[in-house]
Amino acid sequence: MTPASPNRLGYAITLGLLAALGPLCIDLYLPALPELASDLQTPTATAQLSLTAGLLGLGLGQLFFGPLSDKYGRIRPLLLSLVLLLIASIGCALAQDIHQLLLARLFEGMAGAGGAVLSRAIARDMYTGHELTRFFALLMLVNGLAPIVAPVMGGALMTFLNWRGLFMALAVIAVLLFILAKLKLHETLAPERRSQGSILSAWAALGQVVTHRPFMGFCLTQGFMMSGMFAYIGASPFVLQEIYHLSPQAFSFCFAANGVGLIIASQVSARLSPLWGEYRVLKGGLILAFISSGTLLLAGLSATALPLVLIALFFSVASNGVISVTASSLAMQSQGHRAGSASAVLGVAMFTLGGISVPVTGIGGTSVMTMAATIFGCYMLAIVMFTLLAQKPKKV
Repeated sequence: MTPASPNRLGYAITLGLLAALGPLCIDLYLPALPELASDLQTPTATAQLSLTAGLLGLGLGQLFFGPLSDKYGRIRPLLLSLVLLLIASIGCALAQDIHQLLLARLFEGMAGAGGAVLSRAIARDMYTGHELTRFFALLMLVNGLAPIVAPVMGGALMTFLNWRGLFMALAVIAVLLFILAKLKLHETLAPERRSQGSILSAWAALGQVVTHRPFMGFCLTQGFMMSGMFAYIGASPFVLQEIYHLSPQAFSFCFAANGVGLIIASQVSARLSPLWGEYRVLKGGLILAFISSGTLLLAGLSATALPLVLIALFFSVASNGVISVTASSLAMQSQGHRAGSASAVLGVAMFTLGGISVPVTGIGGTSVMTMAATIFGCYMLAIVMFTLLAQKPKKV
């Protein structure tokens, strides 16, 4: 398939929906976190571990599905992941205590990782250069709807469903996406381009990816940025609902507004990349991240009113839209022959670092200050990784 293919938009929509499985698994039940903690009689910090379990699963699952797709092609591992997502989501809905839920969430995250890792790998099979950046931005346009739609949908569903019903909704979504993938997608990795050794050799390719310094520079830059994003995702339901007393519906609309900023930023970065190059646009995104997260930290230190907190959060989230598109494109361009493994390493960095950052916001009790300090710290680590490891490509 070439960039001129008339199926480009259809592929972008389908792959975007599959890539959205990760955010959907995380965001759909966010408005129900306080109810979940109460129903399972568990502290807030322990309930937040359900987010951590899902994020760790999303990271670990990509290490499984990425190399597997380099060996067996993209479609069969993708369909397998959707079947597993259905089973795991039902397991979450039926959990009787927090320990059962955490285990089911881990497997749900691992299953949801298939859509995330394989959507990037399929895109790399089809495109390169600025076309790949444009396609990643198109994916972000579709994928970015997940943070907007998921919490709003979750808040709406909570008017007549409990938190268990939200996980059953995820099971239904897994079935619908299985049907869509079966009907709309075709194999993009020809047999002659697949890993020719054993399945163990496919996983051995991960070592070659993680020792490639420029790739890891862009990978860790995006990973630490996303860890700040997940700190916001994990802490904001408690900060905005319990500290600022927003209703679940009002919280979901604030969350959706930040999702709009994420989409706008990703599309602007795609338009600027052919003019300035992905590397310069990425640097601009990191500057925005520094300013916005620094403002949020000052707001947390001064215990400021809600409007300033929301404005700082908006631009902190939007900076991820710039960096996600450009860093992903630069990283994947350097690993075309190992797209599945490279996509897996990108994913595991994002979701594992994100899984670590979420409980950090709950240390000493979740507050504006702990949320802001965690986001700022993660963003600063992203800037350090970019400065130390990333290299400007000769041709971008």
